[in-house]
Amino acid sequence: MNRRQKKNLIRIIISAILLCGLHFVPFGKIPNGNAVGLAVYLVPYIISGYDIILSAIRNILRGQVFDENFLMAVASAGAFVIGDYPEAVTVMVLYQTGELFQSVAVGKSRKSVAALMDIRPDSATVVRNGVAVTVSPDEVEVGETIIISPGERIPLDGRITEGSTTVNTSALTGEALPQELGRGDCVISGTVNLSGVIRAEVTSCAADSTVARILDLVENATAKKAKSEAFITRFARIYTPAVVAAAVLLAVLPPVFTGQQFGIWLNRALIFLVVSCPCALVISVPLSFFGGIGGASRQGILIKGSTYIEVLSRVKTIVFDKTGTLTEGVFEVTAIHPEKITEAELLDLAAAAESFSTHPIGESIVAAHGGHVDRAALGSVEEISGLGIIADYRGHRVAVGNPRLMERESAEWHECRTVGTTVHIAQDGIYMGHIVISDRIKSDSAQAIKALRSQGVKRAVMLTGDSEAVAADVAAKLGLDEFHAGLLPADKVSIAERLIDEKNAGEALAFVGDGINDAPVLARADIGIAMGALGSDAAIEAADVVLMDDKPSKIAAAVACSRKTMHIVYENIILALTVKFAVLILSAFGITGMWLAIFADVGVMMLAIINAVRTLKTPSK
Repeated sequence: MNRRQKKNLIRIIISAILLCGLHFVPFGKIPNGNAVGLAVYLVPYIISGYDIILSAIRNILRGQVFDENFLMAVASAGAFVIGDYPEAVTVMVLYQTGELFQSVAVGKSRKSVAALMDIRPDSATVVRNGVAVTVSPDEVEVGETIIISPGERIPLDGRITEGSTTVNTSALTGEALPQELGRGDCVISGTVNLSGVIRAEVTSCAADSTVARILDLVENATAKKAKSEAFITRFARIYTPAVVAAAVLLAVLPPVFTGQQFGIWLNRALIFLVVSCPCALVISVPLSFFGGIGGASRQGILIKGSTYIEVLSRVKTIVFDKTGTLTEGVFEVTAIHPEKITEAELLDLAAAAESFSTHPIGESIVAAHGGHVDRAALGSVEEISGLGIIADYRGHRVAVGNPRLMERESAEWHECRTVGTTVHIAQDGIYMGHIVISDRIKSDSAQAIKALRSQGVKRAVMLTGDSEAVAADVAAKLGLDEFHAGLLPADKVSIAERLIDEKNAGEALAFVGDGINDAPVLARADIGIAMGALGSDAAIEAADVVLMDDKPSKIAAAVACSRKTMHIVYENIILALTVKFAVLILSAFGITGMWLAIFADVGVMMLAIINAVRTLKTPSK
């Protein structure tokens, strides 16, 4: 508990002790209807509720009359007017107990987000003129070298230039296992260096760093309200003045038309007011969404607002980009099929031609070669867009590329039965064979699809710019419903729009991607999910949900979290409205007393808050 919460708890305890003491005094109960009774019961009442009374008065002066403070002040003051002093104090003490409970629950929800806020480093050690100086991360520029010692939080995004270490990424990704990183690997701001001293070249300024983007997403998450949350706010604005008017009519009209005692109906009207306070709805529903966002953030899932929790819970169709989402996006040589030379000789020809290439496929061939490419024997190199590479190697014309390049070189090529991206090689117009490059499927992709199926996702679709054969192989291995291959970014948007039109009313379509070319589809889908930690800035900005690691299984976790949150929201709405309307009707007919009214208000609010706190717990996938 914080200082304010402890102070309120002490006030509640003192008021409760005084109330019990007045009830069990050895000289008998103090009469309710006299000045002595009023004076002694005012003591615990003021101790427990002075801030509620002051807030009600301030709000009335500001023109904000109808809120829970006004209802509590009027109901408790009215109880004093009709001589029900213990009930007046009890109403205030229990209401403050509920407020304290709410404050503790909100604080617990905020801790998960506050823990994420602590990932922003306060300083950075930067090398300037050969000297290490400590400065604010905001003062470090792109290209400068920073030093990170063991135990320090990495202040900025960068690339390791010296040293190796293990890095704890759990604050961002929820992943418990540390990562082994060395020279050339990227480090992400907000993660913790565990072992060795490393130097890294800064690749982004503080304002554009990963940690800055994450904190911006979290800080703005509560600004985007779900429809149900916005409805509760509008409902409370109309509901509160309506029940106040109903209470006034209940106190005035029956005595006027039936001649019954005014005090009886005033008491019923006060009970009606206590019951009518919409605290359970106004407090528990936003708290449920806030808890859902906080609980998801602890798993490395950033949801940009409660409106996206609501939409995510309705997802029945999910569309995946292939490369980098369902697959690793890391190419490797999986087969070498020579024709007139050995495998080593075929790989040497391809690696020589690709040795200057920065394309992932070319880099995978050079990596598979493993040895030293004789660049002294390499002459001119020409890259032909959409076809491949022509190189002069050891006095021969070497062509490495697709079938169209082979046809241009008059080389008699043939198809490969092995699934993957096929790279054909010819020398002096003679076909030498081909190499198959494959992109590995992520280890938990199949698990993610299975988990989504169990959560009621009816349709899983994959979109890719890769070949038909590769797409068919991945779709079959993962059990996808359909796939579309050979697509350009504009084609992906068109297919996503068609799928949106085909889904049933009330259902939502989610798109999952990581690349810059996925941004248009992420924005067009009902809800866009970006594989965020290694994804592009454009994808993260366009998406509604960001996964801080690149595990597809986190998609199922996000859906499970959203559905659990919405289930709890609906539980609280039904609980609050059912109990309140039942007790409102009973109180209007004089069947219920003040104690049941207190339960209908404070008791239901406390039950709803306890239920809302459940959103912080990780749901089972």
